[in-house]
Amino acid sequence: MIVTETKLRGAFVLSLEPREDNRGFFARAFCQREFREHGLKTVIAQTNLGFTRTKGTVRGLHFQYPPAVETKLVRVTRGAVLDVIVDLRPESPTYLEHVAVELSADNHRSVYVPERFAHGYQVLEDNTETAYDSGEFYTPAAEGGLRYDDPRLRLSWPLPPVEVSAKDRSWKLLEEIEAELKRRMTVEDPRPALGTNRSVAPAPERGNG
Repeated sequence: MIVTETKLRGAFVLSLEPREDNRGFFARAFCQREFREHGLKTVIAQTNLGFTRTKGTVRGLHFQYPPAVETKLVRVTRGAVLDVIVDLRPESPTYLEHVAVELSADNHRSVYVPERFAHGYQVLEDNTETAYDSGEFYTPAAEGGLRYDDPRLRLSWPLPPVEVSAKDRSWKLLEEIEAELKRRMTVEDPRPALGTNRSVAPAPERGNG
């Protein structure tokens, strides 16, 4: 794998290094050893699959509060999405900044989302399928979310949002919840993101905020 750190410390874009022959190709998409070398968590508590019928649909932005913070490894198995992650670590110099990366069944990229990040995406093709491995169990009592259209986030979606769930429309704006968000996302001894960019190429990002 080619593991490339984004401008948000601890968040990575993973690209395959396929071995090709006349049949097609074979590539490694996950490796505990390589993840550990870059400081990424290797625990997978759940694997989730998503299917979205209509392009333009927005899902997210979702996260979990401590002590149920989660990592995610997100990929697309059919179609394409613009995947967006937002840094919610109050002590981070990139607090509330975001990175957007196009993931598709054709480019085979994936995004590693660290703990204390929000995650969401917009579907770019009809009948798109996503898959992501989560490092923590879904914990409804710890669930939180940000509005996809919150002006503080300055997100730029490539398509008009045609479908957004009632739940995702109901998240409060940052100006209403930021004090609580910072309080709940602050940890006494934040674990450092140990990742180091070992690729010579920059991460393939879009729409950085």
